[in-house]
Amino acid sequence: MRKLCAIILFSCFLLLLTFIDVEADCEGSFFADNSTYSKNLNSLFFSLASNVISNDGFYNTSTGEGINKVYGLALCGRGYEKQACVNCVERGIQDLQEICPNRIKSFKWTTRGGDNASCLVRYANHSVSKKLELSPPDLSKSRIDIEETKNLKLFRREWEALVNLTVLSATSPPENASVVLKFYSVIRAEFTEFADVYMMMQCTPDILSSECNQCLRQCVLNFLNIYWGSQGGRCQLPSCFFRWDLFSIPGSSENMTKVSMISRASTLPQGDTELKLGYDKKGKRIRNGTIVIIVVPTVINLFVFVGLFIIFDQRRKAYNKNINGECPDSDGQSKLRFGLAMILSATDDFSPENMVGQGGSGTVYKGILPNGQEIAVKRLIKGSGQGDMEFKNEVSFLARLQHKNLVKLLGFCHEGDEEILVYELLPNSSLDHFIFDEERRLLLTWEVRFKIIEGVARGLLYLHEDSQLKVIHRDLKASNILLGAEMNPKVADFGTARLFNTDETRAETRRIAGTCGYMAPEYVNHGQISAKSDVFSYGVMLLEMISGQRNNSFEEGLAAFAWKSWVKGKPETVIDPLLMENPRNEIIKLIQIGLLCVQENAAKRPTMSSVIVWLGSETITIPFPMSPAFTREQSQSENSKISMSKDIFTELNYR
Repeated sequence: MRKLCAIILFSCFLLLLTFIDVEADCEGSFFADNSTYSKNLNSLFFSLASNVISNDGFYNTSTGEGINKVYGLALCGRGYEKQACVNCVERGIQDLQEICPNRIKSFKWTTRGGDNASCLVRYANHSVSKKLELSPPDLSKSRIDIEETKNLKLFRREWEALVNLTVLSATSPPENASVVLKFYSVIRAEFTEFADVYMMMQCTPDILSSECNQCLRQCVLNFLNIYWGSQGGRCQLPSCFFRWDLFSIPGSSENMTKVSMISRASTLPQGDTELKLGYDKKGKRIRNGTIVIIVVPTVINLFVFVGLFIIFDQRRKAYNKNINGECPDSDGQSKLRFGLAMILSATDDFSPENMVGQGGSGTVYKGILPNGQEIAVKRLIKGSGQGDMEFKNEVSFLARLQHKNLVKLLGFCHEGDEEILVYELLPNSSLDHFIFDEERRLLLTWEVRFKIIEGVARGLLYLHEDSQLKVIHRDLKASNILLGAEMNPKVADFGTARLFNTDETRAETRRIAGTCGYMAPEYVNHGQISAKSDVFSYGVMLLEMISGQRNNSFEEGLAAFAWKSWVKGKPETVIDPLLMENPRNEIIKLIQIGLLCVQENAAKRPTMSSVIVWLGSETITIPFPMSPAFTREQSQSENSKISMSKDIFTELNYR
């Protein structure tokens, strides 16, 4: 039986290799690093962002001659702002270089929520202008499925009616439409069982309206055949882009149309709401790539399912006694629910010897599951209102968020008055155990510190701009940054995190939750929350990484100390003596970035996307910082109390 399973899985692997490009946006053979094609591509990338701005948001070009000629195209959408367009195109280029290194051709549709911008970057060894291309498709879906309690048949009718309406809107542009909005539509629709369903479609403006229609319907067909049943998803082709979601799409509100599909789907004849997918002028069904896209993943999934079912059937039976299965909650998520018996067994009844940490909301234990997997078990304080809220927040957010710089939630346990969270175990504990320890800090070389600083920035950028949710962490600090085996950082502790609508930039709260010294002044004094609140906390953490000192080890605060050293022209006084032999200018650049992040005026603080750009560039000009918050008697230590206005309820974490 084991040999049979191995043969099945190996066969599936070969099939997967054969069709690996079906859903990828990287194509063709590879080119050498120092080849003429590589040099031409780098030359094209160098000027692409500036040229798309000077050409009203859409630009195609070519560089080189003969077989080494590179053709490129860039498009910025949604009534773009110039800098937002530049940022988006540069991010798209960076993504292509990372995802498709040394590939002859590739494309990438990029969305940047922080800048309210979307763009397309594409290159190939053949002309890409005025050519409809329907492959390769790049598909993704929400990790959450539509709830089984919903009327899926009715939802399908309303959804398909919305598709037809959005395609019609996208392919029928007004005469005065700008180039970038020529084939573009975004609609917010009310469904019978969903308050809001968002759908966006866009084609490159150089193809015909009929070709745009064909491309969009092929995109929808690709999604339906593979991912139908998910609460949202997208498909991108070289010539068009399709996305739908139950959450608002970043930056899409400006040109959004609002409709109700309730009456539309119920009053139209059945045929009018059915999805009309891709018929050409002769009435023949368009089937480009459909057979491959449908059959190959289906066959692979079938074989893999059979093989895995046979292999793990015995393990599943053993686990059923202790694990209660997957528990769908009210928003349709599914998380693994652990039985309390298994948790007690894994932690040896919460043995003090297995305790690895303790905070204001609970205690963390090391555990080992029956299959040998090591886990971190966070047992929240019983009867704590804060613990109950943290439990719900962690389960809600981390089940939907996945990034290499975010801690991974494996599951939870909720039996009786026990509320327990189960995470992946990271062997190096948290950052504060290294940076604030005289001996362990020796292990944090400049290269390691920079990797941690950059990794945390990427984790925050994902939360603020790149995930399906827009999340403000609210309690970023060294003790909430966990370190993996290679000292890779992972942002943890989402108990006080706040969910934002994708188009929402600021909110106010009467509940102030966080850690003294790391909270932005507008948040502490007025309850104002925004992504810039996290940026402030990141700035404090960055300065701690440079100095090797806690924020509260300075009477006036580390930010104030760093600022005074900066204006005196002596930034080196901030630097940890262990780093003195490292690149001085690079370290001072990071002090400058840290000071920009802790400026008192939130509007002056950078976005995390800007921080990422500054960290990765040796030539870009970085602005000079203004005075940080808490430079006078406003300084707060990590364990001090903060005076609040009477109308704001304060709940501070002293963890």
